[in-house]
Amino acid sequence: MRPEQLMNGFFSFKTVAFALAGVIAGGLMAEEPPVRLTLGEALNRVESENLRVLLNRQFIEQAVQQADRERSFLFPQVNVEASQTRSKFSTVGQAFGPLPQSTRNRFQAVIRGEASLIDPALIASFQAARKGVEISEEEHRALVQEVLQTTAGVYLAHQRNLRRFDVIESNIERAEVLLELARTQLDAGVATEIDVTRALVTLSEERQSRLQQETVVFESALNLKRLLDLDLRRDIELEHFRAHREADSEEPDVEERAVLRDRPDYLTAERRLEQNKLEQRAAAWERFPTLVAFGDYGRAAEVAFDDEDQEIWSAGIAVSVPIFEGFRIRSNRMLANSRRRATEIEIRDLEREISSELLFAWQDLRSRLAQIEVAEENVALAEDELRLARIRFEQGVADNREVIDALNRVSQASDNLVEAFFEYNLTRLEYARVRGDVRLLLGDQVM
Repeated sequence: MRPEQLMNGFFSFKTVAFALAGVIAGGLMAEEPPVRLTLGEALNRVESENLRVLLNRQFIEQAVQQADRERSFLFPQVNVEASQTRSKFSTVGQAFGPLPQSTRNRFQAVIRGEASLIDPALIASFQAARKGVEISEEEHRALVQEVLQTTAGVYLAHQRNLRRFDVIESNIERAEVLLELARTQLDAGVATEIDVTRALVTLSEERQSRLQQETVVFESALNLKRLLDLDLRRDIELEHFRAHREADSEEPDVEERAVLRDRPDYLTAERRLEQNKLEQRAAAWERFPTLVAFGDYGRAAEVAFDDEDQEIWSAGIAVSVPIFEGFRIRSNRMLANSRRRATEIEIRDLEREISSELLFAWQDLRSRLAQIEVAEENVALAEDELRLARIRFEQGVADNREVIDALNRVSQASDNLVEAFFEYNLTRLEYARVRGDVRLLLGDQVM
């Protein structure tokens, strides 16, 4: 059998795998039609259905509200106040003789307002809070990429598990052919009873492998359904994904500086540095004077609603200059400076890390591609060895131990080929993540 024919057999999905997985579930699988997914559809569902992504969106909303709260201090603050008081005053120490006392009532209702005219620290704090919103958005992008990578990895793993199921099915078919051949040879007096027993043991081992693989398939399907918030009792069917087998050049096909502009973690660090600079400015501006305008207007009387109220009002401007605040401003400035230096170091480290990831991912891609070619050659050689061993057994030159050994090598070579394609797809996935967007993997698909 030619390698391409073998690969077509390996990559064909068998719906019986899902039916067997339903048996493992104890007959609890729903009778609804299966959910059919492509890798692109699975990735599209992440942002709208994945619970981690939906939860993280609330952090963006919290950052927006925090920025709005900081902005509120820049607007005038207006309150309506009403009070009724009763007080008793004494003239103790003011004159000789009896101590006269008096009791007074006072009611007042006023509108009191205050507006910050000049307060640089408040302005800088608001600007820093707005940068906090941008940081939250970039962190959300980073989380989405993380979940997308996990989802694509689980999708590819489930696809790999189904391919392995196909390999085991092929192994069972070969073992059944060998058993039939051993019985035929026994009837013809060419083989012995032990040849039949060996064939039976081989067939039994392959059937056991199939039972184990059913559980593996069932588990990977559950993992994918949980990530996409699908009904866990409903079957899923995946469309085959296969990446282009291309990696000719020795250097990555994308510039490192272009990658930095697309990486959410790098952009997050840049936004954080901008926020640190604003925090530095806010700490420095705490030394500046602040100018506040205030005033109130209302009515006052002895008792509320006695129709003898009088107009009252006041207005003014206050200037505040910090003289000594227990070294609080100095500590804030030093803290802001330290945060800025830490972020600058983080950015330099990220630049080197991303460059390293890009180079390694490309090298790994080329290596995985070469491993596929070697695995295909091994499958072809193992198939040829099996063919020759079967001929020798049919002609009575040898017993079926050579055939069984050849069957095992075909099985191992076929499994290695499935694993080689899986690892290559994973490396393509990692290369897409390094470039800044997992969805770039979809552009690598063979249509």
